Amino acid sequence: MNNYKITNLRTGKNYFLNEEEKEKFFIKNKKQNYKEDNLTELKRIRYNKILDNIAVFSFFAATILSTILIIEKYY
Repeated sequence: MNNYKITNLRTGKNYFLNEEEKEKFFIKNKKQNYKEDNLTELKRIRYNKILDNIAVFSFFAATILSTILIIEKYY
């Protein structure tokens, strides 16, 4: 189930709702006055960025270590 942050563009008030509550909320209110952020998707994107950084760091660390081992063995 996705979680959403709904921000009123006029007043700046924030609402934190799940999918069911969001649908009911927009039945009562006009969608044009609100900004909608999917918090579940934002959390997933942030988590994926962290994993990408770990993968890149690990690749470079493995490259440096293998270069050091090759230099020690042959020179």
